[in-house]
Amino acid sequence: MFSKSESKKIREEFWTHFGKQSPKKWILYNTKIKAIDLKFNFDTKKANLGIQIDAHDSEKQQIYWDKFLSIKQLLLDEVNPDFIFDANYEVIPGKYIGYIYIPLKEKVSIHNKKSWEVVISFFNKNMLALEDFFIEYYDFIKV
Repeated sequence: MFSKSESKKIREEFWTHFGKQSPKKWILYNTKIKAIDLKFNFDTKKANLGIQIDAHDSEKQQIYWDKFLSIKQLLLDEVNPDFIFDANYEVIPGKYIGYIYIPLKEKVSIHNKKSWEVVISFFNKNMLALEDFFIEYYDFIKV
């Protein structure tokens, strides 16, 4: 078990290491659509990446969600068939967003440095494809 400060240091070490291993500068929060972010997640139990939809306005949230649902099959065919569409993904207790994500099927932990390379490979491969897809369908997605 790690203390809070040790855990924070390990997380920072992973993300620094990942940044140095990445083939490019990722879009992530710079999607040019305020309600949509591309996101990496890695914690002590799992890793995943995907598209977060958080419009802070239920009507706009639904519009974005419906747009992604309408291109769902394209996303599954062109990027990865393992995407999960969750309209009510809990990011913190009581806070729900739309999240379209690919989970890494292997058990990993950010605290276990032996799992880092598996996660980095998963992130690089899938985020490259997801970003390409997002850029290709950007004009359709934006409201």
